[in-house]
Amino acid sequence: MTLQRTLIAGANSERTKAHNRRVVLGYVQRSAGAGRAEIAKSCGLSTQAVSNLIAELEAEGLVVSGGRRRAARGQPPVVYTFNPDGAAALGFEVRPDALVMVMTNLGGTKIFSRQVPLTSTAPAKVFALMADLAQEAKAAAPAPRIFGAGLVIPGPFGVEGLSAAGATVLPEWNLLDAAAGAAQALGMPVMLEKDATAAAIAERLAGVAHQLDSYCYLYFGTGLGLGVIAHGLPQRGAFGNAGEIGHVVVRPGGLACDCHNHGCLEQYVSRMALQRHLAERGLIAPNDAPDTVALELLAAKDAGLAAWLADAAAALSQAVGLLENLFDPQAVILGGALPDAILDDLIRRLDLPSGSVARRTGRVLPRVLRGASGPTTAALGAAALVIHDTMTPRLDPAP
Repeated sequence: MTLQRTLIAGANSERTKAHNRRVVLGYVQRSAGAGRAEIAKSCGLSTQAVSNLIAELEAEGLVVSGGRRRAARGQPPVVYTFNPDGAAALGFEVRPDALVMVMTNLGGTKIFSRQVPLTSTAPAKVFALMADLAQEAKAAAPAPRIFGAGLVIPGPFGVEGLSAAGATVLPEWNLLDAAAGAAQALGMPVMLEKDATAAAIAERLAGVAHQLDSYCYLYFGTGLGLGVIAHGLPQRGAFGNAGEIGHVVVRPGGLACDCHNHGCLEQYVSRMALQRHLAERGLIAPNDAPDTVALELLAAKDAGLAAWLADAAAALSQAVGLLENLFDPQAVILGGALPDAILDDLIRRLDLPSGSVARRTGRVLPRVLRGASGPTTAALGAAALVIHDTMTPRLDPAP
């Protein structure tokens, strides 16, 4: 997996070894097999530098020798291929009501997953549970090496303009302490990201965005978040809070939101909004998960659920049009914790605005797609953070 399709060349200097390692590993991962001379030429490195790096990567089990390739002259070169099972990564998503954990190989294939309900989101308790789940994963699906873990939580991060109260946030969490606390509990490096951005990354790793470079991902966690990928790179904003689309007002003077605005998008289209709708009808308790009951009602063609879906789709149609005109994406993708059948019904009901840059001759993709990564999308994205850091060279190589 790589979020940058343009190769960043290496540099023949020992101080840039970590950068060169990413360049070489990324090239081998993208190729169907390559010899050292080919790698050196393509990556802008000396053959000796590549030989040293390949020896190191082979010793770690990240690349394997695939035999010799027939050559026009001289001795056939040894061909090296990427071994996705040479290491693994952990991914954790903390929701207000659940902890989701996955282990993937370096190709992004899920090899273990667990979801457990949370009765408390106090950081210390969540970190202890993360450590227990990591040990369970290691026992169930042993890996040669775990490079690290990704941790994703709902945004926004460190702001006063949106209330720290409400069903969609983790009020006791401090952004600066979260990664450090998780790293201490797990005994490995931890990378932190917002859930919607991580979900967008995961969808490009192994979902419907696999061949896309610029798209918007609407993530249904408890509320509604947005991940934006532009030219292969996630857009985070100045303080990591890009994508708080759930708090965009779509109905001025509408339903009160915990952010103190009225008429916010996630009050009409989100898992939280669906939960509230079913609770008001007496079909679930206020804090119960809405998924099972919603699917039963959908199958029964329940009029009450249909009315909610129609209202949610109307608000969502406005949001999709806004995203199209702001970001000019190849597509807008819906995914996350809402069941696929509910998302499919929402998409079917959309009445997308005609005044959009997305309406163009020769369009190949639908304007809106349903993601393929499922309820563990954000946790997969958390693991993808580690994979991305391992496989992708940086524009500003550090020593």
